[in-house]
Amino acid sequence: MNKRRIEIMDTTLRDGEQTSGVSFSVSEKLTLAKLLLEELKVDRIEIASARVSEGELKAVQEITSWAAEKEYLDRVEILTFVDGGVSLEWMEKAGARVQNLLTKGSLNHLTHQLKKTPEEHFGDISKILEQSQKRGIKTNVYLEDWSNGMRNSKEYVFQYLDFLTQQPVERILLPDTLGVLTHTETSGYISEIVQRYPDSHFDFHGHNDYDLGVSNVMEAVKAGCHGIHLTVNGMGERAGNAPMASVVAVINDFLPEVHISVNESSLYKVSKLVSAFTGFGIPANKPIVGDNVFTQTAGIHADGDSKKNLYFNDLLPERFGRKRKYALGKTSGKANIQKNLQELGLTLNDEELKKVTQRIIELGDKKERVTKDDLPYIISDVLNSGDYHQKVFVKSYVLTHSKGLKPSTTVAVEIDGELHEANAQGDGQYDAFMNALRKIYKVKKRDFPKLTDYAVRIPPGSNSDALCETVISWDNNGTEFITRGLDSDQTVSAIKATEKMLNII
Repeated sequence: MNKRRIEIMDTTLRDGEQTSGVSFSVSEKLTLAKLLLEELKVDRIEIASARVSEGELKAVQEITSWAAEKEYLDRVEILTFVDGGVSLEWMEKAGARVQNLLTKGSLNHLTHQLKKTPEEHFGDISKILEQSQKRGIKTNVYLEDWSNGMRNSKEYVFQYLDFLTQQPVERILLPDTLGVLTHTETSGYISEIVQRYPDSHFDFHGHNDYDLGVSNVMEAVKAGCHGIHLTVNGMGERAGNAPMASVVAVINDFLPEVHISVNESSLYKVSKLVSAFTGFGIPANKPIVGDNVFTQTAGIHADGDSKKNLYFNDLLPERFGRKRKYALGKTSGKANIQKNLQELGLTLNDEELKKVTQRIIELGDKKERVTKDDLPYIISDVLNSGDYHQKVFVKSYVLTHSKGLKPSTTVAVEIDGELHEANAQGDGQYDAFMNALRKIYKVKKRDFPKLTDYAVRIPPGSNSDALCETVISWDNNGTEFITRGLDSDQTVSAIKATEKMLNII
């Protein structure tokens, strides 16, 4: 089947930079431009608005210098304005050769913002196009507010397109500037225009104000548009633009008659880099690039994946340079745990697996997510717990820490069925806890081991809510031994390690 080719224009470096609080440095823009064209393999990139700042000029000069060496200059575009040629002078200084000229696509914008007639506007545009040709600059034209123009002043839009399609213009760019279109309107408007002007190239530029950006782009492609504008992570003004990763996946999976050049396997890498440069985190549930989208949480899903991939769909993580994960928590079940054990190269017998599963469920009730990296610590904690018969229980405790006062602890410990309480201060909460225990054991006339080493570990790459493993070394009248405690609270993990010690001595 001969596929219809659709151009992908990425505007992360221009429209995406209009995200509130986002500004790329010169080096960041150059790095992303290289990645977008050479690794992600988009067809074109829109990298800046003319006349913005000296920093913007420097960034464009860096990019166009590199693009000229690579023979990519015709794929690098700048937003320009109907300003008597000032933008064109800026472009020449920047070394750019393709302009995206911003014009008025609705009678409402033309009348109230420019306060001009259609004929006056078209005359101004003609002069810009003439100057562009003389300077050797190619022109694409934006019809700003085109979507409202089609809704409210269609006669003006067609009057403008009748004029524009006879001009030396490479592409006509149709933006849903305020993100107001439904998928039905997008399909109808694009179909009508493409059929009326079959010899012209039309791009659709979707915004996401109603979260309809992806569906609108899909309908625009089906209706016959020739190019689409996207941004990495959906960056852009207000709710942003149609997101690159989702649109690419939708086209590849649901529009088999269409060919695009984007390299799917680089989407995640570029997405993470844009997130790092902008400081805008990727929502965990964002399709394709979010942390959770290839993570199975329910144990029944992991079990189904092991039985003929019952819970797989066409969005395989390997397509995007990712891997499927199986979350560990109170809903995960044995199947999820076994999947993670396989990745770690660990094996447990049925009884051990049952104990570890129960421990993860308990932790899941306290901690939203247990990670694969936590698993070795949990196994160590659970399996070591079977080495003794528990006869000492730390029933309750109160830990206090106030500015200007020494930390204190009140603790209740059950020893052989008898409850004992004590209160003590210390240099820290755990030290106060230990001092309270020593009081109890002194009254009971029992030996109390000496703490010889204390270490806290968290899994590599974890955050502040990570599970803590506290490993404590003890000396009990010359006998040395180690106990471990595991909890998301560092002090509690130390108390659990200490409770194990009380049951060993």
